[in-house]
Amino acid sequence: MNLTAARVLAKAGVLRPIRPDRLVGMGLQLARWGVTPAAGYAVGAAAHPDRLAIIDDDGELTYRQVDERTDRLAGELRARGVQAGDAVGLLARNGRGFLEALVAASKCGADVLLLNTGSAAEQLTEVLRREKAVAVVHDHELGGLVEEPATDVRITTEELEELAESSAAVAPPKSGHKTRLVILTSGTTGAPRGAARSGASLDDAVSVLSRIPLRAGERTLISSPLFHAWGLGQLSMALVLGSTVVLQRRFEPERVLAGIGQHRPTGLVVVPVMLDRLLEADVSRYDTSSLRVIASSGSALPGDLATRVLESFGPVLYNLYGSTEVAYVAVATPEDLAADPRTAGQAPWGVRLRVVDEAGNDCPPGTDGRLFAGSGLTFEGYTDGSDKDRMDGLVATGDRGVLSADRRLTVLGRDDDMVVIGGENVFTGQVEDALLSHPRVQDAAVTSEDDPTYGTRLVAHVVAEADADELKAWVRDRLARFAVPREFRFLDELPRNATGKVLKQAL
Repeated sequence: MNLTAARVLAKAGVLRPIRPDRLVGMGLQLARWGVTPAAGYAVGAAAHPDRLAIIDDDGELTYRQVDERTDRLAGELRARGVQAGDAVGLLARNGRGFLEALVAASKCGADVLLLNTGSAAEQLTEVLRREKAVAVVHDHELGGLVEEPATDVRITTEELEELAESSAAVAPPKSGHKTRLVILTSGTTGAPRGAARSGASLDDAVSVLSRIPLRAGERTLISSPLFHAWGLGQLSMALVLGSTVVLQRRFEPERVLAGIGQHRPTGLVVVPVMLDRLLEADVSRYDTSSLRVIASSGSALPGDLATRVLESFGPVLYNLYGSTEVAYVAVATPEDLAADPRTAGQAPWGVRLRVVDEAGNDCPPGTDGRLFAGSGLTFEGYTDGSDKDRMDGLVATGDRGVLSADRRLTVLGRDDDMVVIGGENVFTGQVEDALLSHPRVQDAAVTSEDDPTYGTRLVAHVVAEADADELKAWVRDRLARFAVPREFRFLDELPRNATGKVLKQAL
């Protein structure tokens, strides 16, 4: 560990004096479980056994309780035939059921396939069969999404809750297999692909903490789905910090705001569409003064939304740009967003970031190109054997962007979201940002269609109280004439997946 990393961890309270007996206990648990989800609660039970690990809709559990309960659940899974190296599907909403199933499967030495609760039954069945899952753990209410022949073993999180209290089973011995977490990409058509990771390291925690001021032993309310890379990453961060996570099964803006006042978390983890709904619920009616960090990621953060969040909550918004495949790429602090609401910020410690042209050469500041990034959390490749483009140890994000002279990143949009109109390059994300800055536009997405005159034309899909002529004039005042959508389609709402991304194929 270098000096910079040590300073970051010390500032966050991770490096601190600890009783020798507890230090020994932590070392023994880490040696037993390795750097896996299983180790997180076992080490926490040795370091701070009586500290709350989770507050959810069913109550509270300490680190010791989670460790002991998941020992029993791991034994139960093994008794049902789950062996080291097997794949276990997990289909559950945020709560102890998700968390304890994840840890118990890890203690079995199984790989965990994190399933999207918003997927269709056909998609989930295809994923379970493709990944050769031997078991699936699911919330009772989601059981209809899993076809009976999909796996040999099915168990509900409600059954796990009963077994965690009553089972006499003990944890299996050390398996020798390091648990892989398989996160599904945000596919909008067909079955999404699995992106495998072998787990986080202390360096990965340093990366996040170098830009986001989370602190050890505090509370974090995670509203982002835990099956998504962003929510899962912040759960892992809470384990490194020995923090308490507050989880609610469903995202309801009023409940989230009330939960902040009740549980006093210092951190809130969301995706951008959640921020918009929180603002609609009237933040001023709730006490949110405990928040030091609102961490947002998972989809693009419109500049207008960033400004409104800063005005309502104060200078606490941190926006992280990344993806399932490349993990963390850049973080925009409140100061960054106040200066430029559209910036993605700077790369955190330990992350390499490049903007390159089609020949693979670095683009000069201010020139757009393809984004490549890499860190200790970069995925190992898709589980079907395919991969993203790689270059010098870095992975393509699939986006285009611009780096300024001071290394601040602006993401222009997806590679395939750049369209050519009359010989000019247009990024649909920039048009969406312009539309969303209109005071009477609630939501917007821009797609492209073939046009016999210009080759391509833009179509704006909007939720708005303004008419097409007004919105065309609004965009024309802010962008080039060729970037103005030629058609506007007005909708009651835009189709989105569980992590808030617009399903443009549906549009």
